[in-house]
Parts: sequence; structure tokens; C-alpha cells
Amino acid sequence: MNIEVSRIWRHPIKSIGAEEIKSVILKENQTMPLDRVWALAHENTKFDFDNPDWVPCSSFIRVSIAPKLMAVTAQINESSDEIILSHPENITLKLSLKSKEFSSEIVKWVARFCPQSGPKGFKLAKVSGRGITDTDYCSISLLSIDSLKDLSKRAGKQLDPRRFRGNIWIKNTKPYEEFNWIGKILEVGQVLLEVVEPIERCNATKTNPVNGERDIDTLKLLRDNFNHQNFGVYCRVVSSGAIKSGDIVKVPKS
Repeated sequence: MNIEVSRIWRHPIKSIGAEEIKSVILKENQTMPLDRVWALAHENTKFDFDNPDWVPCSSFIRVSIAPKLMAVTAQINESSDEIILSHPENITLKLSLKSKEFSSEIVKWVARFCPQSGPKGFKLAKVSGRGITDTDYCSISLLSIDSLKDLSKRAGKQLDPRRFRGNIWIKNTKPYEEFNWIGKILEVGQVLLEVVEPIERCNATKTNPVNGERDIDTLKLLRDNFNHQNFGVYCRVVSSGAIKSGDIVKVPKS
């Protein structure tokens, strides 16, 4: 059975909303379009707004410190340049991406989901030419549905893939086979992806994306079963092209 692309996701604002898409055009040495384009810097951020450049995720509001954000969904209308953020507590925000109040409205909307004792959102950050992923290089995450099924069995409950905030989900692999691909170049649809390194997971994955509540210690689950906290792999685009759901993934044999 061929390995195939199962699902594709982007996250326009880092840690604040996931959106499933059917296809995407990836460009060499770039992040996925409209994925983590913005990140909400908090009041203690190390992000330099005068000289914007990549900084680690600790400078931003994220699910690990505000679990309720995991339940946010996003929808971008590229023709009208609008974004809709929704939360199961019947709280929805619709904004023009070109609005002068775009950043301030996001700050106000997100504040209701942040713990009183934690850092407060300050301003949306953006870096020209790339998304603010968790790596200093332009990465795209690749995860396996079959690895997730195995981890779900070990957890004793079905784990929602949105918990891991991946970009490209594939199916018909052996569980955790993707770790054996590090250093290899995959052909995914029209795109060539270099598998760079495993993704070390953080507290965000403990949170259920249905309700934004922490319900399972995924880090302990990974450590107890595999002696590490890795799930999925980071890739780099080495040749541009289109990817869509159902595309074949070709893995070199050696």
C-alpha cells in the first residue's frame, strides 16, 4: 500500500487556531504559506519589533501557558483577506487582515483565554519572508497517522491529531517509521522534502483540542514508552511544487 498524504493543516497565528486545507504550494527554503505568519508576543518578549527576526517560542503566547487556545479554529478567506477565529465557548472573531486594529483586536480576543497569573499578550509579531515556526530554519512538520494510532493505543484513548499541530499528515506507514527518514529526501506530490530532525514535544500536546482542557500527560506517555519526547519530524523544502491530500509519498530505499 502506498504512503499517502492524509491531511494538510496550517496555523495562521502561532498557537491560536488551526485550519485544514486540501492543497498547498510549497516553495524552496520557505515555511508553509499562511502558517505561523503571526505570533502573539507577550509583555516579556525578546522579539525585536524594530528589527524583526526569528526568536524561540518562549517569547510568545502559546498553548503550553494558555491551554484554552488549543480549542481555537481558524479560517482564512484569501480572496477577501479576512480571518475568522472561533472557540467552542461560542466566541468568534472576524477581522480583515489589513485592518489597522488587527493586532490590537487579536490581543483583546486572546486575553479571555489566558490565565490571570500568566504573561499577557502585547502585540502581533511577524517576520518577513517566513513563518514563526519552532525552528530557526524554515521548517514544515510531517507526522504519521499510523504513529498516532499506535500512541493512542498506548494512551488508552483516541488522540486528536490537532493536538500535535502538524502541517502534513501521512498514512500507510509503519508506526514511527518517519524517524528512520532523517537525512533522506522524500518526494511528496510535486515537492521534495528533506527530513531534518525529530520534533521534541512540549506541554501543549497535553491539551485536548476539542475543549482546551489538559487531559493526558503525553510527555510522560512518550518517555515511558520510548525514552524520549519526540513525535513527528521537521522537514525542509528543497524543491518547490504543489501538495494535495491523496498525493503519493515516495521514500528512498537507501
